[in-house]
Amino acid sequence: MSDVYKRPDGKYRARFEWRDDEDRRRESTKVFRLKSDAQNWLDDQRVAWRTGGWVDPNVSVATLQQFFDQWAPRQVWEPTTVTAMTLAVSKCTFRLVRLDKLRRSHVEHWVKSMTADLAASTVHTRVNNVRSVLRAAVRDKYLAADPSEGVVLPRRRRAAQAMRIPTPGEIGAVIDAADDWFKTYIRLCAFAGLRLGEASGIQLSDVAFLERRLQVRRQVQRAVGQEVRVSPPKYGSERDIYVPSELTEAISTHVSEIGVRGAEQWLFIGSGGNPPHGNTIHYWWTKTVAAAGVEPFKLHDCRHFFASGLIAEGCDVVTVQRALGHHSATVTLSTYAHLWPNAEDRTRAATSSRMRQVSDANAAPVRHADAE
Repeated sequence: MSDVYKRPDGKYRARFEWRDDEDRRRESTKVFRLKSDAQNWLDDQRVAWRTGGWVDPNVSVATLQQFFDQWAPRQVWEPTTVTAMTLAVSKCTFRLVRLDKLRRSHVEHWVKSMTADLAASTVHTRVNNVRSVLRAAVRDKYLAADPSEGVVLPRRRRAAQAMRIPTPGEIGAVIDAADDWFKTYIRLCAFAGLRLGEASGIQLSDVAFLERRLQVRRQVQRAVGQEVRVSPPKYGSERDIYVPSELTEAISTHVSEIGVRGAEQWLFIGSGGNPPHGNTIHYWWTKTVAAAGVEPFKLHDCRHFFASGLIAEGCDVVTVQRALGHHSATVTLSTYAHLWPNAEDRTRAATSSRMRQVSDANAAPVRHADAE
């Protein structure tokens, strides 16, 4: 039973009693000099319990790091997510602060400190990762509320300004400068839109030469303690990509002249007989771009080149989404919406068509008269 009790020393002990999820009797107590303060504390506990904002005082003394250490192993995460979450918490300036002492100001100070050294997109990613831990703590009654809610984050660049789409000439120059095996790798990124890890994970059986179809079934990632880890594509984006005959012919030439490796028949090979991971590809890409003499751009920008080509040829959002392996059309639009023709572009095109029709109609009698 919850109550306020006067101790022999004249102070007042407030006791709040509850039953936990396993129906065990639990209680927390706090001592006050004034009876009114003790009663107010007890009333606050009762209100918080009824409204869902109550926090177990026996666990709220844990730090963010301590909560993460016992919460993270229960989560169903990809290895890359484990790495990202662990990094975000380890870089968090308030990770050793007790959860019952955590305030919005702690989060604001952390965000401010990151803006000096990190890109806005990186700040957003780290805050969102830590925010997922804080919200889990709220659900588990370690925290009354998420202190990161409403904290202002740095403005990210708009996709139109942040995206670098290489020109056809730049793509051609890089392919010409690449080693023979790497030419095929670049073509898969530029003309099939593969992510780096997806291109590394291509096997001969993934290429349907007669159907001109490429199957994306796996990706290659570097893992801690081993060379590579082969896993399903990002966000479960297994897909079939319908490619031109020029690309299947290039792959066929690669197979006949360079060959495939291992029982899995990998198209590309790195150290130890494994497919190449990101560090290996980054080395070859940097070397190739320098040799090509073009303005530097990322290998991932070849994927943007592929997407922009689909959009320029009139492909709709769903078609582009499926080709790129995005988990939703929303992701595709948030990345490439600026590349689709807008109302102004359609208005100009329609009016231009009308003007040509009128000009052709006016010119027809003149040509007829000249003929007579």
